[in-house]
Amino acid sequence: MSGHSKWATIKHKKGAADAKRGKLFAKLIRQIEVAARNGGGDPDMNPTLRTMFQKARDASVPRDTIEKAIKRGTGELEGVNYEEVTYEGYAPGGVAVMVEALTDNRNRTGADVRSTFSKLGGSLAEPGAVAWQFERKGIVLVPGNADEDEVMMAALEAGADDVSGDGDLWTVTCEATATASVRQALEEAGITVESSDLTMIATSTVDLDSADDAKPVLRLLDALDDLDDVQNVHTNADMGDDVMAALEG
Repeated sequence: MSGHSKWATIKHKKGAADAKRGKLFAKLIRQIEVAARNGGGDPDMNPTLRTMFQKARDASVPRDTIEKAIKRGTGELEGVNYEEVTYEGYAPGGVAVMVEALTDNRNRTGADVRSTFSKLGGSLAEPGAVAWQFERKGIVLVPGNADEDEVMMAALEAGADDVSGDGDLWTVTCEATATASVRQALEEAGITVESSDLTMIATSTVDLDSADDAKPVLRLLDALDDLDDVQNVHTNADMGDDVMAALEG
């Protein structure tokens, strides 16, 4: 099982908890605003906005809240001008980490990210230090009780690159621009989709062979993800099923 799928599963579960606290809503609204600003307010003409729109709907963000965010992004309504910033660094054990943030204050966000890395045994790196190990992809998550053959057939025919599973979820990986069309193909095949998103997937991974190795890494990733300005955290960490079971236990 690939590391990005494990991390996708962990983030999916965390996202459900964040949604209950309302924390996820604020992050999704920022993502929608920036997507609309960068590519226009029509989801049919802006694949990133379309994916973010659907991601917000999956998290039960009200439609009128989404539409207002789009209008702020396009300038139809007044709003904050968020800047996209990416940070690169290392978690304990040499695990690569990429942090994507949207901020109205680079100094504040940079200080928060740097402090979090430092406090939890990681280190911030220079731009480009780890980015070469990742590539932008789309992922679509399907409940693990879905039929494997049906998921694979629908996904691969729609242009997906890979389908992997860990029991709880099937993770369908595709090109970033194909995320919406792959999701649509799965739904048209009668397959329930839990969520879809854009992510950065590692081209090579670092194995975490025990819960003791994984805990400090996950602690850092979780803390970074909890920062208000941070939208996404990506890693090349890879954990086996036995490690995941030990962590959940």
